[in-house]
Parts: sequence; structure tokens; C-alpha cells
Amino acid sequence: MAAAGPPPTLVDLTQIKTISIERTLLPLVKQISSLVSSRGEGASGAAVQRVGAAVCCAVERFVAVGENIADDNPDVRHSMVLACKEARAAGRAIERVCVGAAAGDGGGMVPAARALLAAVTRVLLLADMVVVRQLLLAKDKVARTLDRLESVSNFAEFVRAFTEFGGGMVELARLTAERRADLRDERRRAQVAAARNVLERSTLMLLTSSKTCMRHPSSASARENRDTVFCQMRRAMDLIHYVVRDGLPGHDEHSAEAAQWEAGTALGALRGLGGQVRAARARGGADVTRRRALASTLRALVERTHDFTDSAYTTHDHRQRILALAERIAYELERLVAVAVSVEEQGTCGSGAAIESACAGAGSASVELERALVSAARDHARDLPPLANEARRLATDLARLASSCGERESERLHSIASRLHEQLDHIIEICKLLRHIAMSETLQVSAKFAEINLRIYGPQVVTAAKTLAEHPGSAAARENLDVFVDMWTWLLNDAARLARDILDLTDDRPDKQQYSSLPRPGKHGTTSKPLKAVRLDSDEQAKIAKSGLEMKMMSSEMDAETDKWQGAAADENNDIVKRAKNMSSMAFAMYQFTKGEGRLNTTQDLFTQAEYFAEEANRLYKIVRQFSYQVPAGTMKKELLEHLDRVPTYVQQLQFTVKEPTVGRAATFSKVDNVIQETKHLMNVISKVVTTCFDCANKGLIPLDKAINKTSARAGDDSVCLTVLHFRIQSISMRLCS
Repeated sequence: MAAAGPPPTLVDLTQIKTISIERTLLPLVKQISSLVSSRGEGASGAAVQRVGAAVCCAVERFVAVGENIADDNPDVRHSMVLACKEARAAGRAIERVCVGAAAGDGGGMVPAARALLAAVTRVLLLADMVVVRQLLLAKDKVARTLDRLESVSNFAEFVRAFTEFGGGMVELARLTAERRADLRDERRRAQVAAARNVLERSTLMLLTSSKTCMRHPSSASARENRDTVFCQMRRAMDLIHYVVRDGLPGHDEHSAEAAQWEAGTALGALRGLGGQVRAARARGGADVTRRRALASTLRALVERTHDFTDSAYTTHDHRQRILALAERIAYELERLVAVAVSVEEQGTCGSGAAIESACAGAGSASVELERALVSAARDHARDLPPLANEARRLATDLARLASSCGERESERLHSIASRLHEQLDHIIEICKLLRHIAMSETLQVSAKFAEINLRIYGPQVVTAAKTLAEHPGSAAARENLDVFVDMWTWLLNDAARLARDILDLTDDRPDKQQYSSLPRPGKHGTTSKPLKAVRLDSDEQAKIAKSGLEMKMMSSEMDAETDKWQGAAADENNDIVKRAKNMSSMAFAMYQFTKGEGRLNTTQDLFTQAEYFAEEANRLYKIVRQFSYQVPAGTMKKELLEHLDRVPTYVQQLQFTVKEPTVGRAATFSKVDNVIQETKHLMNVISKVVTTCFDCANKGLIPLDKAINKTSARAGDDSVCLTVLHFRIQSISMRLCS
């Protein structure tokens, strides 16, 4: 029997939102993938039949759990029963196919495997909906007690309502913590964490502001304190509601409250623009759809740089440089659009150099603008420590004066409040600009959280001081002001910590570690628990060292291919070359690990590196897929696609291996060995892809002046050109007015 090649991709894990569902699916996916691949590997019929029976038995046990969930939850009962029925039928179908394979008829294995995984995924998603429903019920319970707290008129009733509120908050905190840990998406995890912080920190303020409001019902400032806390807590619960429902079937709402957390950054727009320019460069032009996308991204970029150029705290030199670079990007994109339109309308020859020049100019300006934005934000961030120290001192003075406020002290109180508002505005501006240069989604959400809470809770320190100034002998007002001053201190500390984290990641010092694929020690790890060191015996070390040596040889071959490409193409910015060399560097680090050398110190470091290796392979796959569109039909293109189509399967197999849980030395050794083997297989196919790409380019199969896409529609070209030109004029006007 001929080899069947690598198994097809059986399930798209991007549709899975939670880690628990992913972990449940991965062993089944791996088992079925092995079953599918065994058809072409000479596996005995009896072995295939046994695996099929085992899969069917496992599905029966899984379905029994799903049916129990259906019995306990009437809301999903009907859907769950149907999904369990489909999963049971798919499991039996797998068993029948395996029996057929044992008899020599292996047809229908892949469709049956896909049907089984689809049915199992549906059951898991329905079970996840039950978890989400429990969380939303807890959130609704807290919301109802908040309404009750807001409407009580006497202290005894308030105490009873607050006791109920506290119990609901404990349950909500537990469920949100579990959900946050289970979410796969980094931004969603950060949003839940931010909302939980608001609820946790606001609870004490809710107590003191409500007591003060009941003690002094005629005080407008006391009522403002209390209403602000209620508003912020409801906003936090709205954000939790949005995050936990996001991605569930039939729930695509996007509230205005959620939209403010989804706002993009200047660096995000720059990276998006860079990707679109690289795509245009690879295709030798841009069709009407891509030109519209360029105009839209440029518009977003210009709008986001306004936060830098419109800031009263941005220096004149920074403002002028940012405006000039934004104008330059708009000009280069205008050139790119004009050349692309000319090619489509007139078939202009020799336009490849013009497109290359425009793309190179836009790329260079983008890099310089990113540096300018980071430099401006860093200058702002240098002002943060003295600003925070002064703001803390002012809040302390405010609290001291408010308790003994005569006529003279009243004027000084007003003066301190004005200075505190000035400091607050400056700190908020710094947080806003730091968000634009944040390199991770977690830091972006943290910056947004800091900005919003400073804007809303910062002025409430002054408001609480006004209440105490009106009632200097009030113990409730004194306690309330102390709590708001504590919140003020927390927010200032958050801003300082945020600035350190963001600036650490944007530090471009030449001595900074060049090899940045691994997260920093102690941060961004794949587990919250410290891992125990695992020592391997001599036989285990020898086996892994042998595999590592084979991978080192492949890494050297990859380096040779990329050096040959660079020597021929003379293009240091070639994305295929950069991705391939990065993968080679990762593979070499993994080889060093097998010798007990290099940067990877623990098995967890190795597994994390393998995850990044798989992600880089996915990126390279997408780039080469775009490259293949330019290769004319023929033997070379067929060979390229044959190698390229194997990449996703090997990537998925490596990802499955990395995510497989292990306990004990033997299991860890087995996982290390498997990870290195899967990395070696993926490295092998990537090396063939890069070699074939080089052959395609080196043999002149892709002349640049013939790579322009001439098949797109021409409608709307003028409007796109005018849009780009409009933003160029807008940038010039901003520069003249500054």
C-alpha cells in the first residue's frame, strides 16, 4: 500500500474559546489523527479495529456525561440531546469504518473523523454555555443587590442588603476567576481581570460612600461619590457580561461599553499598514479592495497619531516629526495607489520599480514613525514619577485641610484641588499614549483600564474632600475620604507599574537580548504553578542528544538555503528569509538544550519555544502561500504546493504534542523526545519549502513587472485615490497649524 502522506487537518482550534474545551479535544484529535494516518503506514487490521472500538467506547462515556448535563439544565436539554445523539452515531460510524479498514476497505475514514470531532465539539460548546449561564446568573444577582443598595433609605436595611451583596460578590469573583483562567484569548483574559479589579477595589468605596450619603442626605458631593461608584461597578459587570458571551453561538452583540475597550492603537495601525504594504509588494500591486483597505488603515493611523500631536504635553520637535512622517507615509501610499491604478487602466510596463519604490518608502516611513511615537511616549513617561509623587502629596494635603476647613483653608483647598486636577490630566495623557505603544494586548487593556479609572475616580478625591469640608466633624465623611485617597494611591501605582512594563518591552538598547522568542522568566508563562526540575538519566540524555543533533543538521541546511537566497536576491527584508532564519535560530536553541547549553534552561522553556516555533511556521506558511500565487503553473509550482500543503498538518501535530499534559519523569522525557521529533519533522518540510521558493525565484519564474494583479475591478479607484490624498492634505494642514 502506498503511503498516504500526512493526515489532513481535522479540526480548527481557532473556534475554541476556552482552554478546558481545547484540552478535552486534543487527546481525541491526536488519537483520530493517528488513526487516519495509520492507513498509509502499514498498521495491522486488528490494531486499527481495536483503536476504532476504543474510540467508540470513549465517545459513549463522553456522551453519557453530556446527557447528564442535559438532564440538569433544561435550557440546553433539547440541543444537548441532539448533539449527544450525533456524537454517538459518529462514534459508531468510526468503529464501522475501522472494521472495514481491517478487511481492506479504508474508505470514509476522514469524513467520519470530521463528523465525530464536529459532534464532540458541539457537545463541549453546549456544556460551556451552561458554565456561562451560571456566571451570568451570578452577575445578575449582584446587579439586583446593587439596585437594592442604591434605593435603601436607612442604615439597618443597608446592612442587610450589603451582606447579601457581599455573598453575591464572593460567588461572582470565584466564577470570573475560573473563567479568566480558562479563556484562550489574551485580550479577553485581560478585560476580565480589569473588570474584577474595578469590582474588588470599588466595594469598600461603595460601603463608605453609601454610609456618608445616608448620614448627610442633603450633600450633593456625597451623592456624587456614591453614584460614581455605582456607575463604575455596573460598567465593570457590563464588560464581564460582554466578554463571557463573546464567541458563543447567537451572541454577537458589541455594546458601546465594550467598544471603548476594543479601541485600536497607533502601533496596531502601523503594523496593519505594514502588512498591507508587504502584501502589495509581494503581488506587485494592489487591487481595488486592497486599496480601500490601505485608505482605511491610513485613516485610522492618522486619527490615532492625533493623540500624540494634539497633546499639550508633546514637545514641538516630537509633534513636527510625527506629522512629517505621517505625511510621508500618505505620500508613499498615494504613489502606490497611482501606480496600481495606472497598471490596471493602461497596462503600463516597467511599473515594478515604481511599486517597489513606493512600498519601500512606505515601509521605511512606518518604521521611523513607530520609533518617533515610542520616543514621544517615553519622554512623556519620564514625567510620571515626579507627577505621581506630587499627586500623592497633594491628596494628603487635601485630606488634612478638609478636616479643619475655615475660610482661609477653603481657599487653599480650592488651590490644591485645581493643581490636583492638572496633575491628573497629565497622568491620564501619559496612560493614553502608553497604550498606543503597548506591545501586548494585556498591556493595552491595562493602559485603557488605568486611563478610564483615573479619569473617573481621580476627581472623586476632591469631591470626597468637599464633603468632609462641609461636615468636618463627620466620621463617615472622614472614612470615605481616606478610602478614596487609598484608591488614588492604587491608581498612581498602577500607572507607574504600567509605564515600567511597557517601556521595558519597547527598550531598543543594542545590548538587549536579540533572541526574543521566549517570554521573560517569571512572566507570560504557560502555567501559574512552578514546575519541578526533571533530571534525565544517561540513556535518556543520549537519545535526546541524538535527536537534537539531527535537528542541528537541518538547522544548518536551512541557514545555507536562506544565505543562498539572500545572496541571490540581495534583499535583507525578504519575509520568507526572515521567518526561515528565525525558525532556524529557534531550532538551534532547542538543539543546545539537548546538550545542556544555551538559553533554554527547563523543559517548560523547551515546550514554550516549540509553541513559538509552530506559530512562526504558520506565519511562514501564509507568506509562502501568497508567494505561490505569483508562480506560473508548472512542475515547480506543483512541487512548491505539495511541500507547502504539508506544513499545517505538521504544525498541528507539534501543537498537540506541546499541549499534552505530563506528570512524572518518564512522561516528561517522552514529551521532550516527541517535541523534538515533531519539531524535526516540521523543520524538514519547511527546509524543502524554502528551497523550492528559492528555485522558483532563481530560475526567473516570477518577473516583478508581470506579478501585478490585473484581474480586479476598476470601480471606485478615483474615490480611493482621493481618500488617500485627503489625508495627506489633512496631515499637511495639521503641520502648518501646529
